Order: sequence, then structure tokens, then C-alpha cells
Amino acid sequence: MASGFFALFDDIALLMDDVAVMSKLAAKKTAGVLGDDLAVNANKASGFPPSRELPVLWAISKGSLVNKFIILPIAFLLSAFAPALITPILMFGGVYLAYEGAEKIVEYLFHSNKNIATNGVDSSDVTEAKKIRSAIVTDFILSIEIVIIALGSVAKEPLLVQILVVTFVSILATVGVYGFVALIVRMDDIGYKLIQLSNNQGFLAIFGRVLIATLPKVIRLLSVIGTIAMLLVAGGIFMHHFKWIEQSLHILPMLLGEFVLGLIVGLIVVTPIEIFNRLKKRGL
Repeated sequence: MASGFFALFDDIALLMDDVAVMSKLAAKKTAGVLGDDLAVNANKASGFPPSRELPVLWAISKGSLVNKFIILPIAFLLSAFAPALITPILMFGGVYLAYEGAEKIVEYLFHSNKNIATNGVDSSDVTEAKKIRSAIVTDFILSIEIVIIALGSVAKEPLLVQILVVTFVSILATVGVYGFVALIVRMDDIGYKLIQLSNNQGFLAIFGRVLIATLPKVIRLLSVIGTIAMLLVAGGIFMHHFKWIEQSLHILPMLLGEFVLGLIVGLIVVTPIEIFNRLKKRGL
């Protein structure tokens, strides 16, 4: 009996060792998307009144976890029984990200004078609930990409290893990304706390003032980086699944090619929507 327990513990230890090794590999493969995920979600979670920043971030984080628990079982089932459907789903997600990124550029170039921008908020009539929903939808698309990449890195492993690794990487992505976002949006609070602790003297006080002064610039920068990241992810999805596109854009550096492709796809989607909205406003 005792030998049976030891054998079971040995099997569990071996399984956990495999999961640890494969999780490290999967994390490396998803690192690029996680970086884009961080930039996009930091942009989405910023621009709220200080008293609402953490509640909003918590709401988005919970939505992100729900996204993962919806996506994970579906991804495992599709991988096992209908792998051909994975690519069309990724394409749809890529179109959405390209549209959202291109829409922000069009809005900045042609509609910025119509909006009242304050501390990174797009306009005064954009409600908190709408921004949270938009952030969760964007997170859903990025989560699909993360799960698919992680699943692809362990596709040859036993099913149990696949489930444990991909689930671990997905949850780690949510905790890591939104934990870091929380630090970014609360930079000013951290700065004020450092000033208080140092009695407004010495290095800590200087560093605190730097954090406070830097936050607005970081928020504006994240808006730009987040838009670029969405277009890069979208362009990367199309480029990696259509070799003829990759070959057509081989004269450009990879990142530039992905950005250009994402922007082109986004503008193709945004243009008819913009025309429709203009005609609708004119009552046509």
C-alpha cells in the first residue's frame, strides 16, 4: 500500500515537472502577445477618475478571468475535434482588433476636435460601463490569441499536460498583466506615499515627484502604444496564416509589415462604417 502511494506521488511529481517545463516554453511563445496585451489593457484601464481606477480595473480583471474560462474549454474541444475552425476564429479576432486600432487613428485625425479629452478619456459622453465592456471584448480577442499560441506549443503533449499548462499560462497572463496595469495607473498614489514617507526629502521624495509628473505622459503614451499593439497583433495574425501576404511584405521589417497590414485591414472595415455614420447623421 505504501509503495502505491509513493508511486502515485512520483507520478504527480513527474507530471508537475512536465507542466513546469512546458509552461515555461508556452510563456516564452506568448510573451510577444502578452506585451501587446499589457499595452492595450493599460490604455483601456486608464483615463478614469482616481477613485474609480481600481474598481474599474477589478471589473475588467474579473471579465478577463471569465473570458479565459469561456475560451479554455472551447479551445480544447476545437483542438481535439474541429481544429479547422481555430484559424477562422483567429481571423475574426484579427479583423476586430484591426478595426478598433484603425478607428482610433481615424477618430484622432478627423474627429478629435469634436471630442472633449481629459486625462486620456476619449470623450465626456463615453460611459464607464461602455469602456469596461470594450476592454473586456478586446481582452477576449487577445485571450484567444494567447490560448491558441500556448495550446500550439504543447499540442504534442498528453491532454492533461495541455490542460494544466494552457490554464496556468492563461491565469498567469491575467494576473500578471492586470497586476502591472494596476501599478501603472496608481503611479501617482505611489509617488505621494513615497513623499510622505520621506518627509519630502531625499531620493525617495524626488522619485515620488517623478512618478507623479510622469503619469500623465505615461497615460498618453499608452494610448499610442495600445493602438499600435492592436494593429500589430491583427497584422501578425493575418501574416502568419497567409504566407503569400508575408512574402508580399517581405521587403518591410516584420513589425512594420504587421502594422501596415493591420492598418490596411482596419481601414477597409472602418471606411464603410464611417461613410454609413456620416450619411446617417445627414438623414440620408
